[in-house]
Amino acid sequence: MDGSFRLLACLVCVISPGSFLRTRKDTTGSLPSTDLLSAPAQRWSMQVPGEVRAAAGDAAVLTCTFTHPHRHYDGPLTAIWRAGEPYTGPQVFRCTAARGSELCQTALSLHGRFRLLGNPRRNDLTLRVERLALADDGLYFCRVELSGDIHDRFESRHGVRLRVSAAPRIVNISVLPGPTQHVFRALCTAEGEPPPSLSWSGPALDNGSLPAPGYGYGHGHQVTAELPALTHDGRYTCIASNSLGRAEASVYLFRFRGTSGTPATALLLGALGLKALLLLGVLAARAARERQEPPVTQDTSPRSQPQESNYENLSQMNLQGPRGALCTPGPLTSSCTP
Repeated sequence: MDGSFRLLACLVCVISPGSFLRTRKDTTGSLPSTDLLSAPAQRWSMQVPGEVRAAAGDAAVLTCTFTHPHRHYDGPLTAIWRAGEPYTGPQVFRCTAARGSELCQTALSLHGRFRLLGNPRRNDLTLRVERLALADDGLYFCRVELSGDIHDRFESRHGVRLRVSAAPRIVNISVLPGPTQHVFRALCTAEGEPPPSLSWSGPALDNGSLPAPGYGYGHGHQVTAELPALTHDGRYTCIASNSLGRAEASVYLFRFRGTSGTPATALLLGALGLKALLLLGVLAARAARERQEPPVTQDTSPRSQPQESNYENLSQMNLQGPRGALCTPGPLTSSCTP
């Protein structure tokens, strides 16, 4: 009896470790690419900086290095960079390397401004972004795919934050109709990073400040400020400023005012009619001047020039000379002898 229990205990000791390893392998095999795919010395990992700062118009370098479970991998390889969100964000860069090749040929580069600096064969996906704009501000995620196997790929989940700074720039300034007739409002939109603060200067505005709180609002890197009612004619200037600089733009308001009892529309039509009459007078004077001046024609046809001939001279001399005179023409001159 004791021998049976000992045999059963030994079987449990032999079978249990094997079944535990199989269960662990099946469980991790169905998981997405994580650090649990293999031993700690050969696991998937990615290292990216938390934040990269650059100015608009300059270039930024987004570093990304990784490790993979293979001791040596020489098969097909794809490097990808996404923007916005991991796994589902739009791709801004993509390149592929054939088996045995260290050259990663670019298949996608958004606007041609993204260029791979690192060597994916050496676990480096570092990317360079040229000619930065405020729209490039955001999160970026690097990804590597080693083969067609769904478990043989990895992507950074936290990403690198690219912060683009820019001096203020006035995007738009305009005068628009107000809520009631004969009332106008001014609108100014500027962009920059940090988002600029806006102020107005113009007729009847105190110290160039906004007329009241709540008329300025922002969206991303853009800020808009409004003057709800322009009470005076003249020049209105929008001023945008942040820690990197200052920008301003102006708009003019001149409302048309007619005399007492005269509608503005009638005065406008009268001014247009006067211009039309002046134009007709100029055209009539020009036509009369053209009728008075006779047309000048120029005869360009070639005229035949009289040619001198020794024989013609000889005939004239025979008619005028004395009778019985004998004339003999020469090759260049003619002479007569009695």
